[in-house]
Amino acid sequence: MKWPGTIVVSRTDSIGDVMLTLPLLGRLRAHYPKARLVFLCRSYTAPVLRRCRHIDVILTMEQLMEEHGGNAVDRLRSLQADAILHVFPDRQVAQWAKAAGIPHRIGTSHRWWHWFTVNERVNFSRRNSELHEAQLNLKLLEPFGITTIPNLAQLASDTGFGPIDPDPAIAELLRPGRRHVLIHPGSKGSAAEWGLDRFTELIRLLSPAQYQVILTGTQAEAESYRKHLPMGSVHVTDTGGRLSLDGLIALIGASDAMVAASTGPLHIAAAAGIRAIGLFPTQRPMHPGRWAPLGRDVHILVDEAHDHLDANAQVHAIDPERVLPLLDQLRPRA
Repeated sequence: MKWPGTIVVSRTDSIGDVMLTLPLLGRLRAHYPKARLVFLCRSYTAPVLRRCRHIDVILTMEQLMEEHGGNAVDRLRSLQADAILHVFPDRQVAQWAKAAGIPHRIGTSHRWWHWFTVNERVNFSRRNSELHEAQLNLKLLEPFGITTIPNLAQLASDTGFGPIDPDPAIAELLRPGRRHVLIHPGSKGSAAEWGLDRFTELIRLLSPAQYQVILTGTQAEAESYRKHLPMGSVHVTDTGGRLSLDGLIALIGASDAMVAASTGPLHIAAAAGIRAIGLFPTQRPMHPGRWAPLGRDVHILVDEAHDHLDANAQVHAIDPERVLPLLDQLRPRA
């Protein structure tokens, strides 16, 4: 492939998946420092991408279908892209990219529609691989001659995420002299969950004199957890359903730690550099070997003694007492 001028990276699924695609952008930027990197995403994930220094242009699926009179093919053609990487296989996007005449259309060989829409197919299986999701994404760089798969520590430094600017409105939520711990109880069904009873146990282990517990989640998640968590505790602050994704990112950047299952916010916390405590099952394909967040202060908890249980039951078996030392190590903010 000749030196590319514009490369489109298409990942139109969820926040966590998008976060684990950022190291691919870092690899491309290292090899092609002058290339224009365009990221095609869903509009709701755009706020995290705006904080990635590797990306030159963010294009959303919603924009594709609205601009140029609703002609997505014309909009893609106007990018004059040399290549598109279908990191998340999306049949519609693949059809548009072919119709737009993008010369190098790269994707996995394990999607049947790619045999009609993609002209550079990479043969690898995510299901049977020992690699992390971020490493698997790099397989799609083989047509560029990029074949080295770095370790996770290197990939964590390649995300290009941050820094997160302070937000005065968020600062007002925080109590000085406390360890600010974010608890994100839900996952919208995308991960094995710890359970609200376990989060309740953890909250009760945290001293109000030392901790401020900040609950995060969507409006629907908040309506659920408010019925079960100790909302009246003096050290609990509820932000569920009240923050935009930009607001949540600002809150994460101003906090000390997050405790959550394998969710998008946990991946943001890890990339932001705060302590990210992830609660995982050992079962494939949900295990941390595939989905652990990338960051310099990531701690993964599993319960191998209960690996005979289903994923939710196994995560539920993780004792909150194991989380406490990871939080007590943190130095309270002034």
